[in-house]
Amino acid sequence: MNRKPVVILTLLIVSTLLLGGCQSAASKMHEENQLKKARAHYDLGLDALHKNQLPKAFEELMLSDEINPNQPETLNLLAYSWYLYGDMKKSESYYKRAIHAGGGSTSHNNYGALLLELKRFDEAKKQLEKALDDPRYRNQYKARINLGDALMGLKQYDEAISVYRNADRFGSRQILSRIKEAQAYVVSDRLDDARALYESMLREERNNRTVVEGLIGVLKLQKDYPAARTRLRMFRDQSASEPDRAWAADELDKLH
Repeated sequence: MNRKPVVILTLLIVSTLLLGGCQSAASKMHEENQLKKARAHYDLGLDALHKNQLPKAFEELMLSDEINPNQPETLNLLAYSWYLYGDMKKSESYYKRAIHAGGGSTSHNNYGALLLELKRFDEAKKQLEKALDDPRYRNQYKARINLGDALMGLKQYDEAISVYRNADRFGSRQILSRIKEAQAYVVSDRLDDARALYESMLREERNNRTVVEGLIGVLKLQKDYPAARTRLRMFRDQSASEPDRAWAADELDKLH
């Protein structure tokens, strides 16, 4: 007489377990779909930024953040979007959110770069040092160049030169760190060192106008006008760029 209630109770337990399992599976599927949606909006926002479509970028990235909040990648892009929009306070707030969400070296480097633009050099230095705490960070040379810039802002020229020189080891096929190093030599009145470094770069990239301009500036400071004229003539005759040739010709006129 007691078997029937036991069977009913057993069926209820099994039904409850099955229902719970279905709900768990449905919840997991819903969560996965939300993550996919958030990623799709992130990708659309990134594409919009590449195409200079800032309103579209905001729309997509804000949707991504709404669907899946506190993702460092999304917050970094929103911070950069606000920077492009011209709102530095909101840009800073999103970088801080990204760091709080575990953004790591990328967020620290990006935030440090923003602080550089705001001329908050001491704060920038701290952020960039944190970016370099992780030896796995792939943009080491960018963070080091930024750190060098922060040190230049603090007038710590020898330290900046050391950091720029070190950055060159991490960024193959780029000469920006050496250009920065040469500029640091100029600011710290080490003109011979600056000249030697510019001339070394020109042996690799003889038609790099930025390097030529830097060298001409040093030669003028040293009052070595014959060398400046010689270098300008070489650049004028070798460059394939009409604007660059015109610039060199104009500079030659100024030196006569």
